[in-house]
Amino acid sequence: MVRIPGGSFLMGSDDFYPEERPVHRVSVDGFWMDEHPVTVAAFRRFVKATGYVTVAERPPDPGDYPGADPADLVPGALVFRRTSGPVDLDDWRRWWSYAPGASWRRPYGEGSTLDGRERHPVTQVSFEDAAAYAAWAGKDLPTEAEWEFAARGGLAGAVFPWGDDFSPKGRRMANTWHGRFPWEFEPAGKLNAAPGTTPAGSYPPNGYGLYDMAGNVWEWTVDHYAARHPDPAPAACCAPRNPRAPRPDPAVPPAEPFPRRTVKGGSHLCAPNYCLRYRPAARQGQTEDTATCHLGFRCVVR
Repeated sequence: MVRIPGGSFLMGSDDFYPEERPVHRVSVDGFWMDEHPVTVAAFRRFVKATGYVTVAERPPDPGDYPGADPADLVPGALVFRRTSGPVDLDDWRRWWSYAPGASWRRPYGEGSTLDGRERHPVTQVSFEDAAAYAAWAGKDLPTEAEWEFAARGGLAGAVFPWGDDFSPKGRRMANTWHGRFPWEFEPAGKLNAAPGTTPAGSYPPNGYGLYDMAGNVWEWTVDHYAARHPDPAPAACCAPRNPRAPRPDPAVPPAEPFPRRTVKGGSHLCAPNYCLRYRPAARQGQTEDTATCHLGFRCVVR
């Protein structure tokens, strides 16, 4: 783990997507953070020690998915399928599909394996799975503020964890999609010969010594998701300290069976023409039951 010093910073961005707004000042206390996302090898040790069965490996509860065909309620998870040519980007189902049998053991469904992937970030893990691993390890999942503060690496206001230039001197700094998503992919040697995860730590660290704070896999945080940040405090002295997003109001009927948590960092499937979210300020909401081939996590100790 890497020690992250406490401090105050401007969280969010007013320059990209609406959910990143408004920019507001917050402060966080110092904490320790995993140097890189939890790997397949580390997660395997957890499963071997505890016998834990992930959400993707369990039969879905029909009560959570009213109206679903019972024949479709089989263990599995979401898998990316590269398209054969350009498609409209208004429907994610053109490149995502539910794959029976997909799980952390078989990240792309039946027939896929973990051979050679021990140092890759573990994927196909839901929020519950990530929280269970963190508890077993004596750790926790980061808050959104902790994650973003750490991702910035001490660079105040920079667009990316390493600065404002996406490819300084033509160098690739993170595992992201190069080309027109979701069909045209520009390989970068053996490391990125095809879309997919890369071993943790394959790209340069940020100023705090953290790897993969942009691209490779999205990462769970403990915060519940809201469509925008809170308004800024009236003065710097009133900036919230160690903020955490509130739980959904129990008096308001939920629109979905599962609450959403904030995920950060973007992934190897993020591209400028579709998902410019491999930035510290970027954020999205994922339902807690979500498991995909581009979503993982890392832990903190406070």
